[in-house]
Amino acid sequence: MAKSKTGGIPKNRSISLKALAEHLQLSPTTVSLVINRSKGASAIPEETQRRIFEAAKKLNYRPNFYARSLRTQRSFMIGVLHPDLSDYVALLTSGIEDHLMREGYFYFAAGHRNNPELIEEYPMIMMDRAVEGIIVIDTPINHAFPFPVIAISGHRNVPGVTNVVIDHKRAAELALGHLVQLGHRNIAFMKGPKVSSDSEVRWQSICEVANAMGLAMKPELCVEMEFSTPFPDMGYPVIEKLLAQGGHFTALFAFNDVSAIGAIRALRDAGMEVPDDVAVVGFDDIPSAAYNTPSLTTIRQPLRRMGEIAAQTLLERLRKQGAAPREVAVEPELVIRESTTARLKPTNLQRESEVTAK
Repeated sequence: MAKSKTGGIPKNRSISLKALAEHLQLSPTTVSLVINRSKGASAIPEETQRRIFEAAKKLNYRPNFYARSLRTQRSFMIGVLHPDLSDYVALLTSGIEDHLMREGYFYFAAGHRNNPELIEEYPMIMMDRAVEGIIVIDTPINHAFPFPVIAISGHRNVPGVTNVVIDHKRAAELALGHLVQLGHRNIAFMKGPKVSSDSEVRWQSICEVANAMGLAMKPELCVEMEFSTPFPDMGYPVIEKLLAQGGHFTALFAFNDVSAIGAIRALRDAGMEVPDDVAVVGFDDIPSAAYNTPSLTTIRQPLRRMGEIAAQTLLERLRKQGAAPREVAVEPELVIRESTTARLKPTNLQRESEVTAK
């Protein structure tokens, strides 16, 4: 069998904590404190901690989670509950995963597809699997649980639940302020589907800000999405309905980026150009927003960071066992791209100049 150059430890085989400690010439207690990120590790020099983690990676050390759980009477497992595998959920989950991995926690996720029975059942199943807490994404929570809960895009005041939310009023101010500055007054508004936790709060914020700005929200320019999917097809029929209602609009504030991308396709199929005929603003700033044609102006939610905040807040609650903060608010950002920036169509004289230059 192939041997490594360090201490005769076989390659491609997980070693014990004792063997790792012997290799580093440290006590097993010191190595255990660092590997398990225990509170006592703060007294160990950073250079020593770095050496331990580097050696653990190099020598393929794998913590024994069963032994750790038996020793501490904890599972170090977190549940994550979400509606689907959209880009929105993926970005949030990547932030959750980053923080939990750094802290030595394992997680498992389940998608409920907005099925009310599964929304009730899955947390119980997770509890049976000994999770220490759960993070729910865009999922309604109506009652307390016997463990800490962090709700991303949660807006209900439930005991034991901490909501991680975007400032929707500020988001509406940024989006509508941008469109008004560009000269748009006839703006179409897209309300999200009822199954989304953000729909009602975001809509109320838009109504409040539009009223403060003196923008009329004409009934024929307001439409509610009837279903939710992770794909752009959720936005296509919205534009068909708006055009059928006969209202004239020069801008659209979509519920999210996915629906905005579907809306842009529907506008094009109706013979309209974005942004020359209709400017479009999305919400979220998922990766495809920057690569759509035209690239999408949107309200950026720092989704990855929100996932990290959710995981960090949950672990802090587990460690402190104190009163749960009711809400953690995150600031949105306006990202301006091509879907609201007028592209000047070249005149005949400009075309002739370009041909002459060639």
